[in-house]
Amino acid sequence: MEFKTEKISEQIRKSISDFSPKAHVFEVGTVIALGDGIVRVSGLENAMSGELLEFETGALGMVLNLEEDNIGVVLLGHEDGIKEGGIVKLTGKMVEVPTGDALIGRVVNALGEPVDNRGPIRTNTRRPIEREASGVITRKEVSVPLQTGIKAIDSMVPIGRGQRELIIGDRQTGKTAICIDTIINQKGKDVLCVYVAIGQKASTVAHIVKTLTDFDAMKYSCVVVATASDTAPLQYMAPYSGCAIAEEWLEQGKDVLIVYDDLSKHAVAYRAMSLLLKRPPGREAYPGDVFYLHSRLLERAVRLDDAYGGGSITALPIIETQAGDISYIPTNVISITDGQIYLEAELFNSGIRPAINAGLSVSRVGGTAQNKFMKKISGPIRLELAQYRELASFAQFGSDLDKDTLDRLEQGKRITEILKQPQYKPLSAPHQGIILYAVTNKYLKDIPVDKVLQYEAQLFDFIDLEHSYILEDLRLRKELTEEIEQKLIEILKEFGKNFII
Repeated sequence: MEFKTEKISEQIRKSISDFSPKAHVFEVGTVIALGDGIVRVSGLENAMSGELLEFETGALGMVLNLEEDNIGVVLLGHEDGIKEGGIVKLTGKMVEVPTGDALIGRVVNALGEPVDNRGPIRTNTRRPIEREASGVITRKEVSVPLQTGIKAIDSMVPIGRGQRELIIGDRQTGKTAICIDTIINQKGKDVLCVYVAIGQKASTVAHIVKTLTDFDAMKYSCVVVATASDTAPLQYMAPYSGCAIAEEWLEQGKDVLIVYDDLSKHAVAYRAMSLLLKRPPGREAYPGDVFYLHSRLLERAVRLDDAYGGGSITALPIIETQAGDISYIPTNVISITDGQIYLEAELFNSGIRPAINAGLSVSRVGGTAQNKFMKKISGPIRLELAQYRELASFAQFGSDLDKDTLDRLEQGKRITEILKQPQYKPLSAPHQGIILYAVTNKYLKDIPVDKVLQYEAQLFDFIDLEHSYILEDLRLRKELTEEIEQKLIEILKEFGKNFII
């Protein structure tokens, strides 16, 4: 018995000597006003802008306004249970999202929480949603193409890895369709994709996820969703969360494509938050820092130098215009991006799809982001289309046209027809190169305009079955050598003899 008592007292002495008091100290404040998802909190003198706060109900908020006697907090969720006089504590953390390969194939909300009913996301890595963009020294020039699989874009407004190319147009002109086709075309190209849906209907997002799943694209994609029914703060956060997810892969040296669909709704959500926070309104009631809202997001698109990992983030922001009016937000985003693809309702309704206006669309990276053979083949296309549009507007006033004018009009019609492309059918670069070579070198001049797409389909079948070696040559060499061009001419002549209209 004595022995046991001695042993117990020794254990107690050891426990007392090992004991060190650990106090968990939190800075707490008090809710002084609440409404419309905005909370005013007093007593948090050390709060930082962008910091995460926790309410006693477990709800989270983000600090946005720092004022003399209180702070303005936006709620990241619903305000159920939060009341005046309630306790709020600082977490000492900025808003973060989970990142890493566990997000591939998943659909998450703006906080990185899964919304696809496939269980929790198991990852140990997290990143703050806001980050300073890469500096000039760490960047490399954009020179590697990012193939969209769309003839009109890859030939006339090429996109390079690390570029920011704006897609702009009225509603229902095919803006999202271009981005979805681009994501589908990344299959097997070692590019990861992030699609950010901002303020869209949940049914629209569900349809997009189903399309990506059907085309096997979710195997290398992640979808970040803030639907129209989500609060303005979640819609505001969604693109930054998507960018943080992309940056994790960027730092692993991978190539990433990110689509922001769309930044018009993002700006509207930010305006709603700013007005509720009583920030001074500016033009069209947007706050004065609305330019910085998008510039700090889009500047995070980058192609890193090999010394810094060599990864890239290519951004495709979408902006919706009202009846073709390029007003405040569209002009802001145009000035931030490296070019724009302008979609026109008139072209869309006349059956030219994708409805790209070649005159107003531009890529400020240009030919540096094109393969040599595509650069050589697509050179005359933009010029011939511009001439066609100019002549077509004059031709409607007069009937007596000389042969040269008639030839240019006919050539323009065939190029316009060839640039049409059905949705969800992106083409490989060699296939695009071959058909564009055929049209620019007048192999289609005797083909009726309404049979041009039939010619294209049959030509591809003929090449795939009997001359697939030329596709491989173009893919590997990435330039149109004399030898390849000679083979291509022979193939086009052979096919021309056998083509049945």
